[in-house]
Amino acid sequence: MTTMSDQAKVLASAISTSRMRLLPFLILMYILAFIDRANVGYARAFLQADTGLSDAAFAFGASIFFIGYACFEVPSNLMLHRLGAKVWLCRIMVTWGLVSAAMMFADNAMTFYVLRFLLGVAEAGFFPGIILYLTYWFPAQSRAQALGLFYFGLPLALVLGGPLSGWLLEFHGVFGLTNWQWLFVVEGLMASVVGVAAYFYLVNRPRDARWLSEAQKQALEGKLAEEDAQKQGHSPHGFLSALRSGQVMKFCLVYFTIQMSVYGVVFYLPTRIASFLDGQVGLSVGLLTAIPWACALVVTRLVTRHADRTGQHCLLAVAMLTMAAAGIAASALAGSLPLVVIAFCFAAAGFVAVQPLFWTLPTGYLSGAAAASGIALINSLGNLGGFVAPNLKTLMENLFADPRAGMFALAVVGVLGAWLLVRLNPSRPSSTPLKTARVG
Repeated sequence: MTTMSDQAKVLASAISTSRMRLLPFLILMYILAFIDRANVGYARAFLQADTGLSDAAFAFGASIFFIGYACFEVPSNLMLHRLGAKVWLCRIMVTWGLVSAAMMFADNAMTFYVLRFLLGVAEAGFFPGIILYLTYWFPAQSRAQALGLFYFGLPLALVLGGPLSGWLLEFHGVFGLTNWQWLFVVEGLMASVVGVAAYFYLVNRPRDARWLSEAQKQALEGKLAEEDAQKQGHSPHGFLSALRSGQVMKFCLVYFTIQMSVYGVVFYLPTRIASFLDGQVGLSVGLLTAIPWACALVVTRLVTRHADRTGQHCLLAVAMLTMAAAGIAASALAGSLPLVVIAFCFAAAGFVAVQPLFWTLPTGYLSGAAAASGIALINSLGNLGGFVAPNLKTLMENLFADPRAGMFALAVVGVLGAWLLVRLNPSRPSSTPLKTARVG
């Protein structure tokens, strides 16, 4: 006779095995996604010098990525839900890697705009697809930590991506290519190679995993089915109802403010640090920019583990977003390199940690096709913050004739997001901390 304790142990072992098998590869995919998305910040000075792009043209080109990204998010996630993760995530990574490599041809403003837009189209659905994919594998009792581990890819991308990008920028003139061309080619093709590997490595659902026993498959599939059934009474039914849900719209607005804070830092951290050195982004700047992301790794792991133990995901998200806003404002006020780095440590730790905490809210509310469309809509509309952030920053700087005004504006947006999180009250039966079988 199988006892409840035995079943809990089987479930815990299934979750632990799935986490060890899937998350390292998903983290690698996320690292490459963020490197390809943010490397334009490292290439900026050299790209503008070679092509004559103005600051306004660069800001528009950097941000138009998010228009293409937003337009194709929902259909991409629905395709993943229909075709399976291994096929669709492979397609996404291979195509975005090729487009990213093609950025080497961005020798004028129009080509820069077109390629950045196409990069957004190619990458659309990657991030919400991973979030959806994690709901196929991890019950609510372990999802916060799974999301937190996945988000390690963000700071790791910038811990590793900063020095890598800085190193590639030393390759000026090798084989007739400029340094920024080497940056786009190497980092883009890395993504395509890993995309091919994803097709052979990923498994669509627990029932398809050869590395889970039959008992583990049944325990994991049963728990996930039980949670989906519990959501039916209070969450949208079908993908269209999720798109019309008022609660989903609230999630979108909160995520929009988070993403404005995120990309306000990501795009301008290298430039801000470089201003205290020789003004050029190279290996030394890449190494210094790695420090805030290393801090974010530690804080994110500690905060998500604490959230799972206490169930205070929303409260901790408010605290982390407030800390991020304070760090952004402090980075503008700081007058020395050490203070700027410390300020960015707070900003980076806050906005990285807030994101896995945030995603426990909509994933605890949505299921099935509604989850596919709802998660994609939240991510697509939220990521428009990445389009608005650099343009708002430039506008405020010009309006007030002060280079700090743009960062102050993004800090205010972060505070607004924290206030919206306080007002957010999703129906989440899974928000209480786990009382049985520890899986973390």
